[in-house]
Amino acid sequence: MDIIGRSDRVDLPSLGLIDIHAKIDTGAYTSSLHCSRAEVVDGRLEFVLLDEEHPEFTGMRFIVKKFDRREVKNSFGEAELRYVIKTRIRIMGRLIRAEFSLSDRGNLKFPVLLGRKILRKRFVIDVMQKDVSYQRKLNQQKNKPA
Repeated sequence: MDIIGRSDRVDLPSLGLIDIHAKIDTGAYTSSLHCSRAEVVDGRLEFVLLDEEHPEFTGMRFIVKKFDRREVKNSFGEAELRYVIKTRIRIMGRLIRAEFSLSDRGNLKFPVLLGRKILRKRFVIDVMQKDVSYQRKLNQQKNKPA
């Protein structure tokens, strides 16, 4: 198992997000993505990730046919009905298919939260470290032959 820290930068290649800040949260079961707008149109989920305030905001609209809507408890223990999508995440050189609930994380420091479901049996968390995967990625790029 790889060791990761309390936060890192991850890639969500299918969504065009590279080196996006993620909080590792063993208290959360599901993973979450910051979504400023989401609605179902003609049976498909249309959503925009991040918001205008975020430096990596593109305004790009995503449309998915496969999605779910589930009750998820927020950090205050209150149940919220959220859209859930499946996408791929790259962390520690691994490409992992994972579920993410879409929620407004605009007031929070990290636009991505990684919960236990994605972490379990893959990673050990060392809370004294951060950006372990990102540093490994930078070192690999630096040592790559030109």
